Amino acid sequence: MSASLLVKPDLRPGASQVHRITPESAGWRYVGFEVFDLAAGRTLERSLPGREQCLVLLAGRAAVRVGAQDLGTIGLRRNPFEGKPFAVYVPAGAAMTVTAATAAELAVCSAPAAGRLPPRVIRPEEVAEEVRGIGTNRRHVHNVLAATVPAECLQVVEVITPGGHWSSYPPHKHDSDQAGESQLEETYYHRLARPGGFAFQRVYTDDRALDETMTVEDRDVVLVPRGYHPVSAAHGFDLYYLNVMAGPVRRWQVTQAPGYEFLTPRR
Repeated sequence: MSASLLVKPDLRPGASQVHRITPESAGWRYVGFEVFDLAAGRTLERSLPGREQCLVLLAGRAAVRVGAQDLGTIGLRRNPFEGKPFAVYVPAGAAMTVTAATAAELAVCSAPAAGRLPPRVIRPEEVAEEVRGIGTNRRHVHNVLAATVPAECLQVVEVITPGGHWSSYPPHKHDSDQAGESQLEETYYHRLARPGGFAFQRVYTDDRALDETMTVEDRDVVLVPRGYHPVSAAHGFDLYYLNVMAGPVRRWQVTQAPGYEFLTPRR
């Protein structure tokens, strides 16, 4: 297995953050992804020139400020499985401050941008929700920052897959700008509803030049630079993942793997 596609969390006491994935560390051009565990009262301050950010509050409550705008205290969930999230869009170069009101788990998604859009809070009622698939292919989707809402490059989505079900399935890819497909890098941040469980994720190309199957544990990240990337959750262990996508064109169009035409072509 190529360890470069599977990134383990840093859960050491005193670690500055759980994950820090940059275009340089991933070996690609667009997607950045970070996770912070913020103790109550801890403040995260930063500005990313040339990169827009989407802050997704996975758990807990936090006060957020972007530039001169006080966006208030946001957050309702105790964990990522409890309903839809609060999120904040931060334009490129804007100074942002996040202060945890309770213990909080914060994901920071980023991609190249020019700073053309204003900051805004994305409230749970603004997050479109849908159920995709049938039978053991059924999963629940929260479109946090879909291609249909304002952003310059980023697309962000949450997916909850019941234990024993498949997701990102039938296998699909988005690594080309040909035949209507969009070229998007992608990260998967995995959470499990129960401790001790696991899931599987395969990343592979038609020619099998890339073909890796990974055992995913709680808080792991899987990098998808190209190829198909289905996920399977073990029976009894509901699986959450946060997807971050970005590429040269901001749209989501996929190609389904050959041989799966008899299945409904849903993500």
